[in-house]
Amino acid sequence: MASGKSVSDKGKGVSNETVLKVSKEVVVKFIEVGRLSPANFSETFIEVHRVVREAAGVDK
Repeated sequence: MASGKSVSDKGKGVSNETVLKVSKEVVVKFIEVGRLSPANFSETFIEVHRVVREAAGVDK
């Protein structure tokens, strides 16, 4: 779609920017609460981003 949004089953669009922001916030929160080391940010971010994209229904 031209606007960079994908339509989910409920008709609401989720932008790629929103998916990135949510993914980053999840990983940062894991670091803040001590569940993740900052050294593992990149590999963990990739997995979290994939899961958030799937949950939001955003196509690649």
